Amino acid sequence: MSTTRTVVTARGPARLHADGAGDALLVLGHGAGGGPDAPDLLAARDAALSCGWRVVRVEQPWRVAGRRVAEAPRFLDEAWLEVLGDLTWSGPLVVGGRSSGARVACRTAQTTGADAVIALAFPLQPARGPSRLPELRAPDAPRLVVQGARDAFGVPLPGPGVTVELVEGADHAFAVRSKDGRTASDVLAQVGAAVQRFLQTVT
Repeated sequence: MSTTRTVVTARGPARLHADGAGDALLVLGHGAGGGPDAPDLLAARDAALSCGWRVVRVEQPWRVAGRRVAEAPRFLDEAWLEVLGDLTWSGPLVVGGRSSGARVACRTAQTTGADAVIALAFPLQPARGPSRLPELRAPDAPRLVVQGARDAFGVPLPGPGVTVELVEGADHAFAVRSKDGRTASDVLAQVGAAVQRFLQTVT
């Protein structure tokens, strides 16, 4: 059962959904089109809990306030850093999230001192503007990308410090077509397994 509390930030109240009681901490952010209960975030949470980690899912202030449109990246980063500053941990710290939340985690990983980053459905190529690959390359810490092979925002390639796990048949939301012969449960199990393997390498 998750416990929920509020942290006041300069952008307004953020809501924290916490599970587990381990020394190691995984902090996850949601995307621009959904909240902290996105299925892939829950799969990542469950995988981390099975490894003995504590997990905090951060609900950004814009969503807590009931707005439908996410704030500008600098404001997302600002609220995220304030939330991290409110948390305590005594083991490794891994930051991450899905889509927009993965971008926030990558941009701020150096500042937070994260030991690793988990990026679910990283939006590599926006509809307009430059590639976001520099964000993914920015952290010095090891990065895991779990990406649907049919993601319309592109699929990053493995590189120095970046491990990419492809989920065949899945799109940006990790949804699959029935004709592919895979179920949502299959996909989420693969997401969780990838996260579990990665966390077992973080010390």
